[in-house]
Amino acid sequence: MKHCKSLLLATAGLVVGLVGAGPGYADEFTFTSCHLSEGCGTATNFGTVTLTQSGTNVEFSVVLTTGNRFVETGAGGGALFVFNDTLANSTVTNITATLNGNDVTSTITGGLTGSANVTPFKADGTGFFTGRVECTLASSCNGGSTPTINDLHFLVTNATIAQLTTANALGNIFVADILCGQAGCTGTTGPVDVHTGGSTVPEPASLLLLGSGLAGIGVWGWKRRKSA
Repeated sequence: MKHCKSLLLATAGLVVGLVGAGPGYADEFTFTSCHLSEGCGTATNFGTVTLTQSGTNVEFSVVLTTGNRFVETGAGGGALFVFNDTLANSTVTNITATLNGNDVTSTITGGLTGSANVTPFKADGTGFFTGRVECTLASSCNGGSTPTINDLHFLVTNATIAQLTTANALGNIFVADILCGQAGCTGTTGPVDVHTGGSTVPEPASLLLLGSGLAGIGVWGWKRRKSA
């Protein structure tokens, strides 16, 4: 009876820990729809967009497939990345640009700017959007060899994932303007977009907590067998 009570307490502690850890989930989307200037060739996956709920804010992580980089060609609404946001109180903050995991934001002349709930603007072939992340100075990101950016990370405040993943009139959720360097479309430029819903994936922190809890129960079982 004593052992059963201990097991129940251990299990209850694990459940409470998981609930207290917060949502512990993220929604991941894949860029599969292509509007590149000379077609997509054999390329089908241009990168991912992962949204994580963090309290009343949503964290964005836009990761391009190896070889691709962000660029402002003008075809992507004059921005590096665009999304749908009509929330009156939301803002875009904490923008960082990375190259192979290294922060290169400081190398962008003028830095990066994010806007939410703006007048609808058009990204060629993908419809209208109301949120964006762009170079403060267009000349800093409209071509050439620099800056080289393959990932963008930022925060949208006062929002939920559901509010930021509503498709526009053409069914598009996100658009990235890229210079393709991956196999199948090397050298072409233009927008790629997310046209379908994403999938929910567990966050590493929740997996770690779950693993720790299960490990604790395992230790309890080992001690019980040893004492027996």
